[in-house]
Amino acid sequence: MTSLATLGADDLRTVMGRFRDALRQHQGDINRLNVYPVPDGDTGTNMALTLEAVVAELEGVPVGSGLPLVCKAIGHGSLMGARGNSGVILSQLLRGMCDRMGVAESGVDATVLSDALGHASDLARRAVVRPVEGTILTVAAAAAAGAAAGVGEAGATLIGVIERAHGVAADALARTPEMLPVLAQAGVVDAGGTGFLLLLDACWAVVDATHLLPEPSGVPDVDLSRVSAVEGDGYNRRKDDRGASDQPHVGDLRYEVMYLLYAPDDSMPDFKEVWAGIGDSIVVVGGDGLWNCHIHTDDIGAAIEAGVETGRPQRIRVTDLAEQVEEERWVREASSAPDAGAGGAREGPTPTTSVVAVVTGDGIGRIFRSLGVHHQVVGGQSMNPSTHDLLKAVELVDSDEVVILPNNKNIRPVAEQVDALSEKTVRVVATGSILEGFAALLAYDPAVGADVNVASMGESAARVVPAEVTRAVRDTTTDAGEVRQGDWIGISRDGVISIADSVVIATRLLLSRLLTDQHELVTLIEGEGSKAADTRRISEWLSEEYPDVALEVHHGGQPLYPYLLGIE
Repeated sequence: MTSLATLGADDLRTVMGRFRDALRQHQGDINRLNVYPVPDGDTGTNMALTLEAVVAELEGVPVGSGLPLVCKAIGHGSLMGARGNSGVILSQLLRGMCDRMGVAESGVDATVLSDALGHASDLARRAVVRPVEGTILTVAAAAAAGAAAGVGEAGATLIGVIERAHGVAADALARTPEMLPVLAQAGVVDAGGTGFLLLLDACWAVVDATHLLPEPSGVPDVDLSRVSAVEGDGYNRRKDDRGASDQPHVGDLRYEVMYLLYAPDDSMPDFKEVWAGIGDSIVVVGGDGLWNCHIHTDDIGAAIEAGVETGRPQRIRVTDLAEQVEEERWVREASSAPDAGAGGAREGPTPTTSVVAVVTGDGIGRIFRSLGVHHQVVGGQSMNPSTHDLLKAVELVDSDEVVILPNNKNIRPVAEQVDALSEKTVRVVATGSILEGFAALLAYDPAVGADVNVASMGESAARVVPAEVTRAVRDTTTDAGEVRQGDWIGISRDGVISIADSVVIATRLLLSRLLTDQHELVTLIEGEGSKAADTRRISEWLSEEYPDVALEVHHGGQPLYPYLLGIE
């Protein structure tokens, strides 16, 4: 089979779909590689979500449309849907490529692709306020250099340029630990660069059908304790004329702030200058009055106020990076535990339907096993498992029919993709919390089919009122009142409904606002940060105020939430 001489509009659409699929498949591995600029474990997820937005935008463009419309959709979709530092940089790379490819009247040939990669690399580097080598920027620049060298050869072809770009980019990716000590100490290559290389693989696979996208192969364990202790390397710091650092180490910055900003193009240099004084990992991409802005900072208010003073910020997202670090630690440790994943040895015939569940703590895992779960996938709110992770678990169980308990609303859409990828019958119970997962298992019958189980397990899960107690990471306004950083807050399906300066009071208020005369049982799952004395105070209060309500206490070990609650 001969390779394509040019990429047309529909070919480029296919490239984006293949790239999205590859990112989803490799999402978990890329997340594990991520140690820059903090070990927040979400690079693969953010890049995949960015491509989901691109593919969704392309669905609105009729098949057969020309390159200008397809490239416009890719650029706009990536700008509007970019997630995280890696997603924003990837957005700029895609937009830069589309600037050149969208005006190629005869299709994207070797020369156009080389020009597109070079322009994309230049734009992405300019979008980062303080570029760092050993990152996706380095890999993108290497791809551009490789493509340029390929075009310079006699008889250059599109497939030849792609192969040359891929080879040089792969070599650069392998050398990223030499450029960035934090990667060398963790024993990994750059996560963003790994994701970008998949774009070249997707192009290669569309141009030459014999090229197969790489399979996930796992990555080395990342020693984040060593990463967090890195000092003295000048890593992404600003320095004055004497070489002294005037910025905190980027790993010390607590929050990631992102928003879309409607603002005049000529106002952005001043905006960037303001941001440069309050944080790092600054990426600002866009143009024509619409910008996607990303920063790591300790001053959330100043980061948002800069946008208000410049234009109209929308879709504001604030992420506590420390929470993601903590959950990444738990996921890493849980994944390496001797009994991680397996539901334990089971005797007797193979069940008609097996259960796969996503878990967030060692104790929670033990409870799920005791309730009949056959395989577990570790993950949670900020460490969402990939479709590949769930598919692998499904294939490991012996049953031909499988029910998945995602136990988190963010994981449910990923779980819904597994049925189409497996020869088994796979169904999903829409559990949005651990306690709903527990309740669903009370109705699980291994002897009946998946469809019957989904119906009964779903009904059982719906009867639970889930809630959780955690600590506020920022000031905010809620229907329950003003929340200050460090307050304990109780959260239900309706949002924050209790606020207090102690975890005990916050839990009591939460229960008092959720319990009714119809409720008979409260299940309390202790997580990291809970204390036996606090649990006893909650138990004594419940027995005094609600003597007809029984209490069950279990150790879950989940991070971030000292108490998870279920009311039935």
